[in-house]
Amino acid sequence: MTTQPPPLLAVHDIHKRFAAVEAVRGVDLTVASGQVVALLGDNGAGKSTLVKIIAGVFPQDKGLLEFAGQRKKWRSPRDSRAAGIEVVYQDLGLVPWLSIARNFFLGKELTTRWGTLDLPRMRTIAQKCVAELGISLDDVDRPVGRFSGGQQKAVAIARSLYFGVRLMILDEPTAALSVGETRTVLRVVSDLRQRGIAVILITHNMHHALEVADRFVVVSEGKKVLDANRDEVDHAILERTIVDGVGMV
Repeated sequence: MTTQPPPLLAVHDIHKRFAAVEAVRGVDLTVASGQVVALLGDNGAGKSTLVKIIAGVFPQDKGLLEFAGQRKKWRSPRDSRAAGIEVVYQDLGLVPWLSIARNFFLGKELTTRWGTLDLPRMRTIAQKCVAELGISLDDVDRPVGRFSGGQQKAVAIARSLYFGVRLMILDEPTAALSVGETRTVLRVVSDLRQRGIAVILITHNMHHALEVADRFVVVSEGKKVLDANRDEVDHAILERTIVDGVGMV
């Protein structure tokens, strides 16, 4: 079995209930820097609730969350972002009619010493950061909604990198993308690993998960039912575990 590096994120015995529904039941999860962990499970399995606890959207009812070796209880997503956790949701958090440069610095705009927007600097940084991911953009002044889905995801990821992300949570990053765009996004995920970024990859596509992930965690009915390294699983094992809700932890 592969030796695991020390975790950047560790959650222990996490529980979360909404009225009569126990959405997360005693889940443990670790993610190390430079590691891609695929979080798998059917709709309603508890994946989204778990990552929202990690990101500070929901407080846990019970259990411990440690980040960079310190116990944390986020008061809001602002706290988790300040620590270096970013979530790239399917809607990307981009404003379609604003330019790439404006989206890149949305809420964190750069200004000149006279207090006006420093658009030239914003353009330069946005283009450079996206290019470092191997994505070519012809005009960062164009509305971001006019670019392809893969390019928009690259913008959202590059923005997080620029602002010092340490753990990136990617929610269905290849959903509704063409084959070419999917290849681009999976390459970017591999690049994040090489940069030492911890990644939680939420996906229903097991082929994509098997291509880029180092570890696989399956949740079912709020409980973790599998936690395995890449060399311990294949498509059949993952599919059977997700369908049956029984695996190895």
